[in-house]
Amino acid sequence: MKLFTIIVFLLLSLSTPAWAQENPSPNRGDEYMQQAESNLKQKEYIKARYLYLKAYEVYIGQSEYEKAVACGMQVSYLYRRENYFQNASEICNALDYWVQLGEKKLGKKMPELFFRINEERLSLSVIQKRPESSKAYLALLEANAKAMPASDTINEDLLYARLNYYYTFGRQDEGDKSFEELIAAYKQKGEYDKISDSYKNLVSVALKTGNNALVVNTYDRYMAWSDSVNKQQARKELDALQQKYDDSLRTVEEKEASISSRQIIIIGLCVLAVILVAILLLGAVVLLRFIVLTKKQKKTIAVANEHNDLKNLFIRNISEQVEPTLETLDATHPGVQALRSFSQHIQEMSDLENTLSETFETGDISVNAFCDKVMEKIKNTIKPDVITAVNAPKLTIKGNSEQLERILLHLLTNAALYTPEGGKIWLDYKKRGAHVQQFIVSDTGSGIPEEMRENLFRPFTEVKDLTKGDGLGLPICSLIAIKMNGTLSLDTTYTKGSRFVLELRT
Repeated sequence: MKLFTIIVFLLLSLSTPAWAQENPSPNRGDEYMQQAESNLKQKEYIKARYLYLKAYEVYIGQSEYEKAVACGMQVSYLYRRENYFQNASEICNALDYWVQLGEKKLGKKMPELFFRINEERLSLSVIQKRPESSKAYLALLEANAKAMPASDTINEDLLYARLNYYYTFGRQDEGDKSFEELIAAYKQKGEYDKISDSYKNLVSVALKTGNNALVVNTYDRYMAWSDSVNKQQARKELDALQQKYDDSLRTVEEKEASISSRQIIIIGLCVLAVILVAILLLGAVVLLRFIVLTKKQKKTIAVANEHNDLKNLFIRNISEQVEPTLETLDATHPGVQALRSFSQHIQEMSDLENTLSETFETGDISVNAFCDKVMEKIKNTIKPDVITAVNAPKLTIKGNSEQLERILLHLLTNAALYTPEGGKIWLDYKKRGAHVQQFIVSDTGSGIPEEMRENLFRPFTEVKDLTKGDGLGLPICSLIAIKMNGTLSLDTTYTKGSRFVLELRT
């Protein structure tokens, strides 16, 4: 993994100038950024991330560091929202490197750019619950702010960063004190709209950084403050109505002698009006609070339920650039073979992810003969005395035999690898209703450790020695299953070894 990271940064430093020469148009970066912003508004996050990354590369080549940092921060945020923290961290490190070169090249300091980079680093560190590195990045952020001209925006961003840090690491009192100072300053100036914006901004920061405790705490305080403002407004209206009532009462008393019979009616109507208005105001306050609470809850649920796509176009781009270099190296060396296989797997994953909405061509498959053929292909790899069996009916189904064979062959090969002598491997076919069918691969091997099950079909979840495999086989099989309108899963109820279920829907 360290070798791969070094190759990434070397290729970035070498390829950027060449890219700039091939695309000399100064507006190319702006075009990428506009397209990225449009995709981001439409919640097409993977496309947006790719376009921001392309814009970032153009701006670096043109030495437009401010725009490069703006795009890079968006790339980091989009990686961060998918929990790709390592990728986000590498973008921040690369930007730090380029901005340092930019300072030397332009002969001027750019603390505002380092402020944004360290602000993102702090968010990454806080999300990953790393108190020491969070403290260090907060110190850097404060130093960047001191090196810049006084700005309300910078001061507020720094305050929100502190609050996120304090609340995340249990420093509740310090967080409350800092936020109350800001609210007190706005109250003194009578800037009540800014108070509302401050609560909303703090909730937004907490949502982006995944700080649920801060979301709940801030939201409760915001609702309390909002209720207070609504009650004050209601009190003013009631006081105005009371004043009108008192004026009417005085008028009635002055004319009591001549219109005593009407006095009771007027007083009764005024009292009734006051009661009705009070009831309406109280109902409005309750209704407003309910609407605000419902809106916030829906937004929080929507954010929490967003799907995390696996598409990684940046890694694919790097993989394609690494391929020519690998061709010049000793192909017999295990490390070169591992890197080449890893590069091919990454490109294949990227191709699959880009075409998930497209289906494979289908044809007729004789289930029994097909399953026998696949099982026969692994018999040279099984250990002595291992029993193999196929339980499949003689029927014909529609499907892509090449891709189906690839998934089953991978599962059976793994089963052969981990099933000891005297064990058993078998392949079942079952029809689950009119439109659902399953291919089930079972063995009596060592099984999948419980701590590995959660990330079994997710790529890049652990640092591995590439010479021992890159761990992308099952993720690739899972993507192929999706393109076949199906799913690949591990049967966690099976305890005598491993059992994988490929379910296809027609």
